[in-house]
Amino acid sequence: MIIANYEHRLPTLFDVGLIRRRAAERGALWDDVHSLYFKAFLLRENGQYGAIANSYSSLYLWQSDAAFHDFLVEGCYKVVTDSFGRAPILTNTVLEARRGPETSAAFVYIEQCDIPLDNDLTKAFTDEQERCRDVSNQRGVVVAVVSVDTLNWRFKRILVCSEARGDAGVGYEVLYLAQPMLQSLHRAP
Repeated sequence: MIIANYEHRLPTLFDVGLIRRRAAERGALWDDVHSLYFKAFLLRENGQYGAIANSYSSLYLWQSDAAFHDFLVEGCYKVVTDSFGRAPILTNTVLEARRGPETSAAFVYIEQCDIPLDNDLTKAFTDEQERCRDVSNQRGVVVAVVSVDTLNWRFKRILVCSEARGDAGVGYEVLYLAQPMLQSLHRAP
C-alpha cells in the first residue's frame, strides 16, 4: 500500500466555498476507483480547528504502486494541476492500515514523528504497527494508517475520524471521503 497526499496553500481571502463545491461535485467520481481504499478531500480553513491559513489537500490510500502509477499517467492529476498548479505529491510506504468502528468521516489528522538515528528500525516498525492497531479501535475512528518516509526517516500517522480530536496532529476538515475499498481493510482484533 502507498499513502499519497498533496496540499495547495490558498490566499487568506480565498473563497473556500469554491473548494467545498469542488469536493461536492468531484467527490463521487472517486467512489468506484479500482485499487483505491480511500480518497479524502480536505480543507484547512483559516481560524477553524487551529488553522492559521487556508489550504486544500487530497489524501489517497492506494492498494499498490501500480495503482498510484495509473493515477499519474492516466491524467487524473491533470485535473488538479489545471486548477491549482503542480504541488509535490508526498508518498510513503504503508506499514499498517486498519479500519475503525466508525463509517462517517469529519476530520483527518496527520502527525509526523522522526525516527531517532539510534532506534532499532525493526522494533520501531513493529511498535508503530501495534500502535496503529490499538488506535484504530478507539471510538470515533474510521481508519488509522501509519507509513514510513525513508528519505527523512519519519513515521506519518494518519487518523480519519468522525469527531474532532485535539491531540492527534494537524487537523483537516473532511469535505468528502470516497471509500471504494475501505471496507476491505482489516479491523484490528
